[in-house]
Amino acid sequence: MGKEDKREDEKPRETTVEFLASLAGVLVTGLFIITFVVQAFEIPSSSMENTLLIGDHVFVNRVQFSPPTHWALFIPYRQLHRQDVVVFLSPAEPDLYVVKRIIGIPGDRIHLRDGVVYRNGEKLNEPYVLNTGADSYNPYRDNFPTVPPPEYSNVTDLWKLMLPQHIENGELVVPPDNYFAMGDHRDVSYDGRYWGFIPKENIIGRPMFIYWSFETPENQYQQREIGQRISFLFHVVIHFFDETRWRRTLKVVR
Repeated sequence: MGKEDKREDEKPRETTVEFLASLAGVLVTGLFIITFVVQAFEIPSSSMENTLLIGDHVFVNRVQFSPPTHWALFIPYRQLHRQDVVVFLSPAEPDLYVVKRIIGIPGDRIHLRDGVVYRNGEKLNEPYVLNTGADSYNPYRDNFPTVPPPEYSNVTDLWKLMLPQHIENGELVVPPDNYFAMGDHRDVSYDGRYWGFIPKENIIGRPMFIYWSFETPENQYQQREIGQRISFLFHVVIHFFDETRWRRTLKVVR
């Protein structure tokens, strides 16, 4: 084989400009996905145990429940379903991101009897629910909404005013463009029983999977002092391998 044949078989090398252009394309695509398609969240409370634990870090699909657009036809849009786990902006604290499970969609009739949820007259089978008996029997929490909220409780003032307007025959009726949600850890969850419905526009998206989970103290996310946060950061670095919950890595959220 001559030198000319060898030169013909050689593949042209990628120039520096071409390499940088390819890298820029990858970075732009990644930035687009992180900005508009998925968002990372960490779980700060025990209200969704055992589905989600304190210290779970999840990727949330931000566009699945959004109105379809012509530039993202490849994304499988759909309506919110009952039992979907969702991230949303809290109606009680507008700047707070919360994760709960959808129990009722518009038109559903909801009530609890001794802690058991009934929807449209049927008792729900909820294998994901955690009942630990952490608190004693709570008439309002466990027999919602037939028992009026106590005068001194963590029920918001606005919900105390709105709740009677949405009760029919002892059941809560979910209004249009709203959803009713509860935490899986029913005894401790601060959820729709205490602050009401989730407006459709408050929905951020659906947690897809856990990308990292670390054993985290229950009160860690309530810490406000810089020193305490830095101390926990060093703890994470030192104990990354032995306190990471490896079995939860890439676990799909259901």
